[in-house]
Amino acid sequence: MPPPVFRFAPSPNGYLHLGHAYSALLNADLAQAGGGRLLLRIEDIDATRCRPEYEAAIYQDLAWLGIVWEPEVRRQSDHLDLYRDAVAQLTARGLVYPAFESRAEITRLVADKEAVAPWPRDPDGAPLYPGVGKQLSAAQRAEQIESGAPYALRLDMAAARALVGELTWAELGEGPAGETGTVAARPEAWGDVVIARKETPTSYHLSVVIDDALQGITEVVRGADLFWATSVHRLLQALLGLPAPVYRHHSLLRDAEGRKLSKSSAATGLRELRANGVTPQQIRNMVGLAPAA
Repeated sequence: MPPPVFRFAPSPNGYLHLGHAYSALLNADLAQAGGGRLLLRIEDIDATRCRPEYEAAIYQDLAWLGIVWEPEVRRQSDHLDLYRDAVAQLTARGLVYPAFESRAEITRLVADKEAVAPWPRDPDGAPLYPGVGKQLSAAQRAEQIESGAPYALRLDMAAARALVGELTWAELGEGPAGETGTVAARPEAWGDVVIARKETPTSYHLSVVIDDALQGITEVVRGADLFWATSVHRLLQALLGLPAPVYRHHSLLRDAEGRKLSKSSAATGLRELRANGVTPQQIRNMVGLAPAA
């Protein structure tokens, strides 16, 4: 049986904090305990927020923690054509449509609807897409695109759901309500999710499933904030014929007010902690992991 393959996949849009350290160390510990491999992926599709200095700092912080990953780091920005191809496949099957409303316009549409009745929201608390993009004719869409209007490419959730039927995933960790074992995926809870934009030919949801498949990831270990996003990932895997890894979602580290740790919090930043004399072993203690083997 081939060894398990794990990955740590940070975005270089800020400096790593204790929450990232916990996830990275947990991946490394599980890979070592299972005789597996640990890969590093840089998720840098957001060209406006990702910066080279943050990417360099990721390598420095992980090396300081004693984490060893295999060479050939995968950078998503080097593989945009692969994501474009996947979007083209889904579009050819009638599963993708452009939506032209801005974020501000969507906010106004939601407010209008909520003035009449409650409007559904996704598991993260964001309102489902309320626009009319799906109802536009091919000619109307072409006219908007030719005019240079910005747009998001959305997945027609109802059509996609009808194609694949019921979906589940294998969960070795735990969801927000204790879900574990075989978990039923509910991608419809996210509505018509964005899978690409005019200026970016992919999204987190799309690129993560493609990268996991191409890198041969067998176990995805990540924070519980992404637990229900796995529903969308399972749907895209089914639509694109990609294998499904096993998932292990872990609890999140929080600040004194109970908020998820942020990259803007200097108090939990690895660079600041290192500069203040904190050792890698103390970091393991702070995040609740046993001493390194």
